[in-house]
Amino acid sequence: MAEQTMQPSLADGSTVRARVEALASTRGYDLAVRTVFICWIVFLAVPSANGVFTRLRVHPGEWDLALVAEFLARGSILLFFVLAAWLVVIRMRPVVKAPGLQPRLSAALGSFLLVSVVLFPRQDLSITLNLVSAGLLLLGHALAVLVLARLGRSFSIMAEARRLVTSGPYALIRHPLYLAEEIAAIGLFLQHASRWSALLFIAHLLMQLQRMRNEERVLSETFPEYAAYAARTRRLIPGVY
Repeated sequence: MAEQTMQPSLADGSTVRARVEALASTRGYDLAVRTVFICWIVFLAVPSANGVFTRLRVHPGEWDLALVAEFLARGSILLFFVLAAWLVVIRMRPVVKAPGLQPRLSAALGSFLLVSVVLFPRQDLSITLNLVSAGLLLLGHALAVLVLARLGRSFSIMAEARRLVTSGPYALIRHPLYLAEEIAAIGLFLQHASRWSALLFIAHLLMQLQRMRNEERVLSETFPEYAAYAARTRRLIPGVY
C-alpha cells in the first residue's frame, strides 16, 4: 500500500517539474525575466544617477582626491547598470538553461542579495578607507563594463548557454565578471561594515560560487570545446583558483 500511495506523488512531482521547465522555455517567460531584471536595474540606477547629479550640483568648488574618486565610482556604477540593462534587451535567447529551482534561486540571490547591504548604517570611514572603498567600486565596475562589452548578447543572469566566449578577459579566467563584481562588492561592504552585513556578504559569496558551478555545468554540457577551455583556465584568479 505504501508503494502504491507514493507512486502518484512522484508522478505529480515529475509532472510539475516538466511543466515548469516547459514554461521556462517559452518566449513569454523570457520576456517576463527581461522585464523584471530591467525594472530592478532601473530601481538601482535611479538613486545612483541622483547621487552623481547631486554631487555635481553641491560639490564645494574644489575637487579633492576623495571627491574625484567618489564621483568616478558613482559614475562607473551607473554605466554598469545602463550597459547591463541594454544587454538584457538585445541578448540572444538561450540555447540551454540549467534545470530546476536551485540555479534560478542562486542566480537571483547572488545578483541581488548584496544590494541589501545598503540597508545597514553607513560607517564613518577615514579618508583613507573612503578612498579605498571608492577605488574598489570604481575598479570593479570599470572591469565589469569591459567584461560586459566582451560578452555582448551572450550576457546572462541565470545559468544559461547562449554562445561560448573564450577571448579577452575570458582567455585568462572563466568568470571575469564575477571577479569584477566581487571587487566592487568589497568596496560597498566597507561602507556598511558590521557583523550582520558580514554575514550577508558571506551568504552572497556562497551564492556566487554556486552560480559558477551551475554555469560551468550548463556550458560543459552544451559546448564540447568547454572541457579544453576549462582545463587551461582558472575559475577566478589566474594560476590560483
